Amino acid sequence: MEVLLFITVMVIAACGLIYELVAGTLASYLLGDSVLQFSTIIGCYLFALGIGSALSRYIDRGLAYRFVWIELLLGVIGGFSSALLFLAFAYTQGFQLIMYSIVVVIGVLVGLEIPILMRIIRHRYQFRDVVAHVLTFDYLGALGASLLFPILLVPYLGLVRSALLFGVVNVAVALWSTFLFAGQLQSARYSQENELVCHAWMAGSCLQIPI
Repeated sequence: MEVLLFITVMVIAACGLIYELVAGTLASYLLGDSVLQFSTIIGCYLFALGIGSALSRYIDRGLAYRFVWIELLLGVIGGFSSALLFLAFAYTQGFQLIMYSIVVVIGVLVGLEIPILMRIIRHRYQFRDVVAHVLTFDYLGALGASLLFPILLVPYLGLVRSALLFGVVNVAVALWSTFLFAGQLQSARYSQENELVCHAWMAGSCLQIPI
């Protein structure tokens, strides 16, 4: 169970970085000046991570339930982010506003993930072990994403399908988390757990629409 838990950490870290890389690459393609685009997007994303981490302290109850919902939201917003940005560039005058808004929303949600997950599992380990294990696998996931993105994802899938693929992965994490954290979810109403599973499946089905 512990191995699966930390694999989950690695996967969600990879998903968050992929969405950031997709936004940076897409902005570079469409607007030019890749240095400016990547610098501002990375800065906004990291700033949003801090906001999410700060907001996590106000979440006191139903941590597992909220973690699952964060994964679902990331799956939908991140999964469709690339397609939405291409449409925004083609049909609106506010491409940059929409792009940075999506980056900030994704950053806030990713910033909520790790603090909430650490609080969910803190009773299983000593605090120093929780921090060490979670951050280790978080950085491993980021390394994997940074290698996969230029070597496999962009050349073979492109930006739209890459974002969709990792959106599906986020939704799969949400579905898996309903079983991984079944003990915490059982403290809520039974109907809520069923609702989570249904929403996970529906979101996953929507994200598998071919582009």
